[in-house]
Amino acid sequence: MNGFSERDTVFLNEMGLGPLWMLRAAPGQAAAAAAVAEDGGVAVAEVEVVAIEAEAPVVVAQPAPRASEPAPASEAPPAPPPAGPRPLQRVAQSASALEAVPEPPLPGNGYGADLDSAWDDAALPADASPEEIARMDWDQLAVAIASCRRCSACRDGRAPVPGTGAKQARWLVAAGASTAADDRERLPLAGEPGKLLDNMLAAVGMGRDRDVYITNLIKCRPASPNGGERAPTAAEAAACRPYLEREAVLTGSHTVLTLGQIAANTLLGRPLQEPLAGARGSVHPLAIGGGEGDGQGQSEVSLVATLHPGELLRRGGDKALAWADLCRARAAQKAGGARPAR
Repeated sequence: MNGFSERDTVFLNEMGLGPLWMLRAAPGQAAAAAAVAEDGGVAVAEVEVVAIEAEAPVVVAQPAPRASEPAPASEAPPAPPPAGPRPLQRVAQSASALEAVPEPPLPGNGYGADLDSAWDDAALPADASPEEIARMDWDQLAVAIASCRRCSACRDGRAPVPGTGAKQARWLVAAGASTAADDRERLPLAGEPGKLLDNMLAAVGMGRDRDVYITNLIKCRPASPNGGERAPTAAEAAACRPYLEREAVLTGSHTVLTLGQIAANTLLGRPLQEPLAGARGSVHPLAIGGGEGDGQGQSEVSLVATLHPGELLRRGGDKALAWADLCRARAAQKAGGARPAR
């Protein structure tokens, strides 16, 4: 059946409005309909879609008659399709095929992949122990610092400021804690204090990108409840110390130059509030490294404490003291030589 009676077809042809779509029964339709009728279902006939004059076709499938019901005698057999475009497509579906098939759930986060396992964060725990940190290479150390939750400063959600400079260095320069300027520029000793430090290093023949590695002891900026800067706690300094020690080992530097009292007192095991004057003026032996299972054991470097460049900008008269400290560090470097990098 094509959906039109003979009378309708004649009327449309006389008006010059031929049927846009004609549906023809396909071979095997009767058998398929009979099979569905035995189950009491409703079959959807296989149809061939033939384009005649339409630009935006809409196909409507006609229900097939049940096998037990004869076709009405009043309707004429379907007319052959007129000449025109070739058939566009053939559609064959049954009522059961139209039922929705549930899709299996996507793994992980619903994007088709488990991103947590892809990044393998479990391989580098956020609360890495000092022994684990002492066995890390540069890449592992960078990931561990970026995901660190060892102290309250990083648990407040502030991003750590990574170290910068030469990975194979003669000196490691360590300031106390990251500042607001460091946070903005993502660089330790940023802004005017950094410019003064570069000038100080150049005065003794050293360079930030050539033979000096610069970092902060406390990578995340300690902040007060209102977002302002505050002094770090002893617990925060102790939590970050293993990272600084590992940086010193990886660079192979023989001399550690500390800027300000926070870094000097932490590495020398003194109270943070102790004035820097107690650490200045001499070269201190400092044992670093020696993580369990790293196969290296502890090694000794020379620590020289000096004033923070930020303090020197406020008290220009103290620059002579800083110059003496730089000369002391340079002498220690020449006396001790360079350690092999690990």
